[in-house]
Amino acid sequence: MDSNGVRILVDLLTLAHLHTSRATVPLQSNVIEASPDMKRESEKEWYFGNADKERRGPFSFEEMQEFWKSNVLTPKTRCWAQGMDGWRPLQAIPQLKWCLLATGQAVLNETDLATLILNMLITMCSYFPSRDQENAIIRPLPRVKRLLSDNTCLPHIVQLLLTFDPILVEKVANVLHHIMQDNPHLPRMYLNGVFFFIMMYTGSNVLPIARFLKYTHLKQAFKSEEAKGQDIVQRSILGHILPEAMVCYLENYEPEKFSEIFLGEFDTPEAIWSSEMRRLMIEKIAAHLADFSPRLQSNTRALYQYCPIPSINYPQLENELFCNIYYLKHLCDTQKFPDWPIKEPVKLLKDTLESWKKEVEKKPPSMSVDDAYEVLNLPKGQGQHDESKIRKAYFRLAQKYHPDKNPEGRDMFEKVNKAYEFLCTKSAKIVDGPDPENIILILKAQSILFNRHKEDLEPYKYAGYPMLIKTLTMETTDDQLFSKTSPLLPAAAELAFHTVNCSALNAEELRRENGIEVLQEALSRCVAVLTASSKPDDMAVQVCGHIYKCYSVAAQFEECRENIVELPNIIRDLCRVLYYGKKIPRMATLAVECVSSFAVDYFLQTHMFHAGVLWHLLGYLFNYDYTLEESGIHKCEDTNQQEVANSLAKLSLVSLSRLGGYILEEDGPPENPTVRKSLAAMLTPYIASKLSKTTPTEVLKLLNSNSENPYLIWNNGTRAELLEFLETQQEGIIKRGDCDKSFGAEFVFSEHGKELIVGEIFVRVYNEQPTFPLEFPKAFAASLLDYIGSQAQYLHTLMAITQTGKVESDQHGERLRWVEMALEALRNVIKNNPGSETECMGHFKLIFSLLRVHGAGKVQQLSLEVVNIVTSNQECVSNIAESLVLSNLLPLLHSLPSSRQLVLETLYALTSNTKIIKEAMAKGALIYLLDMFCNSTHPQVRSQTAELFAKMTSDKLIGPKVRLTLMKFLPGVFMDAMRDNSEAAVHIFEGTHENPELIWNDNSREKVSTTVREMMLEHFRQQRDNPDVNWKLPKEFTVAYGSAQGELSVGGVFLRIFIAQPGWVLRKPREFLVSLFEKLTELLGKNNPNNETLETVTTATVCLFSTQTQLADQVPPLGHLPKILQALNHKNNTIPKSSIRIIHALSDNEICVRAMASLETIGPLMTGMKVRSDMAGLACEALNRMFQKEQTDLVAQALRVELVPYLLRLLEGIGLETLDNPAATKAQIVKALKSMTRSLQYGEQVNEILSRSNIWSAFKDQKHDLFISESQTAGYLTGPGVAGYLTAGTTSTVMPVVPPPVDSENGDLG
Repeated sequence: MDSNGVRILVDLLTLAHLHTSRATVPLQSNVIEASPDMKRESEKEWYFGNADKERRGPFSFEEMQEFWKSNVLTPKTRCWAQGMDGWRPLQAIPQLKWCLLATGQAVLNETDLATLILNMLITMCSYFPSRDQENAIIRPLPRVKRLLSDNTCLPHIVQLLLTFDPILVEKVANVLHHIMQDNPHLPRMYLNGVFFFIMMYTGSNVLPIARFLKYTHLKQAFKSEEAKGQDIVQRSILGHILPEAMVCYLENYEPEKFSEIFLGEFDTPEAIWSSEMRRLMIEKIAAHLADFSPRLQSNTRALYQYCPIPSINYPQLENELFCNIYYLKHLCDTQKFPDWPIKEPVKLLKDTLESWKKEVEKKPPSMSVDDAYEVLNLPKGQGQHDESKIRKAYFRLAQKYHPDKNPEGRDMFEKVNKAYEFLCTKSAKIVDGPDPENIILILKAQSILFNRHKEDLEPYKYAGYPMLIKTLTMETTDDQLFSKTSPLLPAAAELAFHTVNCSALNAEELRRENGIEVLQEALSRCVAVLTASSKPDDMAVQVCGHIYKCYSVAAQFEECRENIVELPNIIRDLCRVLYYGKKIPRMATLAVECVSSFAVDYFLQTHMFHAGVLWHLLGYLFNYDYTLEESGIHKCEDTNQQEVANSLAKLSLVSLSRLGGYILEEDGPPENPTVRKSLAAMLTPYIASKLSKTTPTEVLKLLNSNSENPYLIWNNGTRAELLEFLETQQEGIIKRGDCDKSFGAEFVFSEHGKELIVGEIFVRVYNEQPTFPLEFPKAFAASLLDYIGSQAQYLHTLMAITQTGKVESDQHGERLRWVEMALEALRNVIKNNPGSETECMGHFKLIFSLLRVHGAGKVQQLSLEVVNIVTSNQECVSNIAESLVLSNLLPLLHSLPSSRQLVLETLYALTSNTKIIKEAMAKGALIYLLDMFCNSTHPQVRSQTAELFAKMTSDKLIGPKVRLTLMKFLPGVFMDAMRDNSEAAVHIFEGTHENPELIWNDNSREKVSTTVREMMLEHFRQQRDNPDVNWKLPKEFTVAYGSAQGELSVGGVFLRIFIAQPGWVLRKPREFLVSLFEKLTELLGKNNPNNETLETVTTATVCLFSTQTQLADQVPPLGHLPKILQALNHKNNTIPKSSIRIIHALSDNEICVRAMASLETIGPLMTGMKVRSDMAGLACEALNRMFQKEQTDLVAQALRVELVPYLLRLLEGIGLETLDNPAATKAQIVKALKSMTRSLQYGEQVNEILSRSNIWSAFKDQKHDLFISESQTAGYLTGPGVAGYLTAGTTSTVMPVVPPPVDSENGDLG
């Protein structure tokens, strides 16, 4: 450096230009036509002064060599060539010194020399970096770099690039990259032509070049200061050479990535580049540099004079619009580049809006070709000048007016530049004003941006609405709209949708800019040209789709909706789109989605409804194929037409749901009763109700398949009928503007018209499927009751008119049949849906009134079944009790023989309520039931009646009254039998009986049955005429059975038979005992009782105690003992006999003995014995038993009344004269006396008395058992009895041998 070595090295470097035999690099297919080593005539560059100081030249370098050889030139000859600062002796000029003066064998060829020198320079630069360890810039610049940056060195290093030697080019690029690091000379580096030279390089080792370019291309001061803010392409020195995308690529990506693109073939949104384009670029630069390259081979130190190059136009980019860093045509080609990444969406949006503005404001060129020729001083009117001519003219003037040489020439310099650039681009496409193709690309690019980068763009308000609205308006009003090759309307409409869809701010902005109205005008224009043959690709179809998408989104905002409401044509056009959408399902889909969005507003719902939107939406539902949905096959709307139809059907169903307000959600669509009414009529209420709670697929499957259930009768016929109706309405509204005035609300399926429908349920079908689960069984029951109520009066009138009960006309027949169906349904719904019976409450007067519709047996039967089922609910039973309706039910027992069992079952359930039993008594239930029990031929009916009687008699309040009433007809035993076993009660009634509790035979049965039948028929007649009539029995009424007359009966027991059958097991022994003693004491108290009666009663009492000994325990508490003892003193001697027999019977019972011990017993008994000596033996046996059980009080009484002396006298025979068998009596007396002696307290006294007697000693040791016969009760016992009404004892039961009478009605059917 100190010895000026750097300068010498650079001088040596330039010799590389003279190396002509270097190897040719196989370049990409003929990149440049001429390779650099081809021989050509060298440029005449050199001048020299001869000895006479005469200047000679110019000569070529070859000529100079010739002069040297011929000694014309000497080492001291002064020579000059362009690039030298003055005349120099030949030996001081490096090129001439080394090529002419130097002799001997060359050590290195020029290229190797240059390589060596460049390596030295690179090493030297690396020794002196431009930044320190802290990465701070070093100033002043290291000396080696300062030296190399000098104008004497740098241009020569740069010009080495024109050798095109791959090694030299690479080294030069590296050296330059080193030198220019943080070099203050960097901004003016472009002036030495480095960027032209380096871009002309044809090799593939371009990575160092790319690194150099990336570092330097934006740092060149080739533009004035005001251009600083411009985009990369305008700021880059390569802007005129490379396409915009390549400049951006260089800046945005690493050098490696740029190199890859630069050498390759690329066609993407970010880069369009090919070897063909590279060839064109090299060609254009070579043409621009003209003959500078050959000059260097003559004069290696020739200096390039910079001249800016006009922009290179690449034919491949002719129709491309570049914006930001993208070619919009490629970016918008979503087929080829579906999701090309967009680095800065906001920046791209700004740039596209800027491009749009520029495109719209684009004007035809302000300069003509002739004007340009004039500026360049070229003759006009001679046709088109050759490019090289134009370039030379430009060079000449550019050099003349370049601001560096001619500060006054700046304006002229710019004019020259402009003219040159205009002429160079005149072959390119010149558009008179805005290019519609470009605007379409700009619009599409924005749509892609808003679609893909919704989140990034959402915070920003869209600034392009004024231009977008203007575009829409101009396109809409353009008469040639449908014949344009590049219509903007579809792209503009799509962009309107995407902007609104991105942000709520945009929807508001669009509305403020009158966008809703402008879109509506565009829509009307396009809808007007829709036909049945429109295709999905038609512009009108696309525009309609985009605008409805836009409206769908806008409808989310209230103010936008208000705008839409004010434009009724939107909805009119919507219906037309739906109509023509049958052939274009994708357009129809968008329209249906729009309906769905509009449905959020009540006014819009109503507008659409009146515009006939239902006709179209309903039609789409029937194109659904549920088999595809359920097939499990993978399907896609792009390839499967049916999938499109299915999707449209689902959307249509959702829209219908929203129109009617079926979808319950917060801020959801309001409920619309008018729409609902129409949908319920056309889709049936059942399917319409499912819109709120079932998935669309289920509803559509239901609509497109056949089904018959209580809610729905739906088949091919109903579908065809509805579709025919819908098609008629569609045609009417679209072509004539008129349709059904009720909008389908009064539509009735002919098949449904023949059915009885109550509460939206087909009654016939429900009766066929009674177990079908109903959604609201209670509501259905209530509707049925209302319907039946509406028909009841008609029925009663009809039956009154047709006395015969036969219905004549068909119309009446159908009405009657419908009532029967309704009743059957009511029965079914209550039966299968527990809890629904409560709906009948308050309606029982109606239901029971139907029981009176005589002549319509089925109505009565079904009403009865309803009543029967509801009786399982206590609330209903109470309600029936309050309704006072039994007078309607009871007559059925007579008038409706087939339902008797059901009536009885119903009554049985009802009689759990006392109030009903009371009413039943008043309305004659007993007489009807007695008729059933006595006269029915059906054993089950009679058995049920008996059960019902038992239940009624068991009621605490009314039961006794019921029993008393029944006992006026039947013996009490029947009541008990009914209570215990109803079948047995019937058996008893049918049999012939004679037992202690019942005497019953054919006569008594006939008597009761006849009486009951007559009374029942009488009451039935009265009740039929007047339901309020009550039934009463005459006060003293009773049925005289005849057969039981003359029989003595006590407590319901016939004594004569009881004495004959004492073993009969009584049903109520205690009650019998009580009644018996009451009767006995009554007889004992009389002066002259009937002896036979007294004997019978006494014998019955004795029999009772003999068979049921434990009953004697109950005698003392009854208080009859004193009266019995008192009767022993009675003057009438039959009475003491009875008393003695009773006391004898009781003497076996300890409780009775103790009770008698507390009373005066022995005295009266002694008196009785005296009166009736024939009873002495019995009395003594009683005394014996008594003394054995009680030895104190009774013995004391005996001593007090001197019983012992009396008995001793009897032993002597005094008083026993009249007896047939005194010995037996004496034996009993002895036993009694012996019992007395056993008394602990009084035994001695007794023995003392006895010892004084003479007769005693004769009797006391004798055995007297042989004298004592069996007890007098023997003979009554016939073995133990078995409980039961028919089998006990020796009852005589004779079954009838003739059949019973037939019922007076048409036979007893149940």
